[in-house]
Amino acid sequence: MNLFKSTVGRKILMAVTGLMLVGFITVHLLGNLSVFWGADAINAYAKHLHDLGPLVWVFRLVMLALFAVHITFGVQLYLENRAATPDSYAVQKTLVTTFSAKTMVFTGLIVLTFLLYHLLHFTVQITNPETAAKNIEMVALADGHMTLDVFAMVTSSFQNAFIALVYIIAMIALTLHIFHGLSSWVQTLGWSTGTSQDKVTFIGKLVAIGYGLAYIAIPLLLLARIVK
Repeated sequence: MNLFKSTVGRKILMAVTGLMLVGFITVHLLGNLSVFWGADAINAYAKHLHDLGPLVWVFRLVMLALFAVHITFGVQLYLENRAATPDSYAVQKTLVTTFSAKTMVFTGLIVLTFLLYHLLHFTVQITNPETAAKNIEMVALADGHMTLDVFAMVTSSFQNAFIALVYIIAMIALTLHIFHGLSSWVQTLGWSTGTSQDKVTFIGKLVAIGYGLAYIAIPLLLLARIVK
């Protein structure tokens, strides 16, 4: 079976790359949640990443490649399904599928757009120059090492209502996307039975909601100045 040409093969590649991307957002979330432990915690986390040097960019490029494969095949399959499915069948199918499943291609594109903005915002630092590193002072960590005050950069960003809203909307889209993806990957890979599929579906939905709440909490609590 040619994974790149067959429908089943591309669905398998989407499932595998999707799971790998979930691994990435898990690691990313754990690091981001350090903001709730104060400035020293997230600044130390940011310094650790910076000390990895080129390895960070290698990791980012791998993730972007996985994302490119995932979204490319997702759009292809969506367009092929639209072209091949009669209107009458499409109406019937709408009645038995979930909102998150129906909007997968759209939430995926929203997340892709957000990812580009996120890189331009915090990594390249050209979309919001007022919160860029050049305007942020260096601070001393508990061990005496000097580092950029990433905590100040993050808090000043999310105390801007527009920026916070962009992140919240994007995280809602991400939640909807993985809500379906995490509950359907076993079926896509052909490993499901009736009982196991029900369990995976339930657990996948709970995990997706957990990710969504955790990611949304960061800009929301900073915007509300509950964390500052």
